[in-house]
Amino acid sequence: MPVESHPRGLFVTGTDTGVGKTLVTAALVRFLRERDLNVGVMKPLETGVDDPKGLGHDGALLKWAAGSEDDDDLITPYRLQAPLAPSLAAEEAGVRIDPSRILEAARTLAEGHQFLVVEGAGGLMVPVSGGLLIADLVRELALPLLTVCRPGLGTINHTLLTLFAARAMEIPLAGFLINGMPERPDPAERSAPHTLASLASADLLGVLPRVAGTDREKVAALARALEELPTLPWLLTALGLES
Repeated sequence: MPVESHPRGLFVTGTDTGVGKTLVTAALVRFLRERDLNVGVMKPLETGVDDPKGLGHDGALLKWAAGSEDDDDLITPYRLQAPLAPSLAAEEAGVRIDPSRILEAARTLAEGHQFLVVEGAGGLMVPVSGGLLIADLVRELALPLLTVCRPGLGTINHTLLTLFAARAMEIPLAGFLINGMPERPDPAERSAPHTLASLASADLLGVLPRVAGTDREKVAALARALEELPTLPWLLTALGLES
């Protein structure tokens, strides 16, 4: 059952590990807050959490970016210690992942905030429980999908496959962001935005630079980069905001 008929929010996925999905998600949250929106954040499943009694790294970063006072169990209903896919990490911990618990938490957050940003675990085809994939969770949440990809070699294949899978599962696409463009890109990195924009079945909403510093400093830098994008009107439209 969807969170609501027409939820105002976004589900963020990545095409691969190491694409900076959490940093971009947190930057989007900060970007929205700077536009005076009350933003709820959610990382339904986080693995590799040292102490599952509290939030993991990703959940904590999102909570900080949102300035959230929501309960940790709403932000991350499932916190698992093993650094594995959620289904395997849950099995190792003797935990059964119940999708209805995630949907109920999302519903509560959506009711308490103007905008809900949900970050997935890995990519769309990551197994959650039994035959349930992250993509199935996205569809149940009924949130448009924003895909974060990298600029380097291999990104054309990874990005197009992710978008194709989303289309095949009838998941609405908000668009995609390329993250981590170096100051001096190589030929593959330099050509990626044009190639993806011409081939993808979704809008390229921006190209974000590679940033340095602590994770909080990176989030702040990426939030500024979002505000300065030449494609900012497209991003605002994808988010359902007016320019």
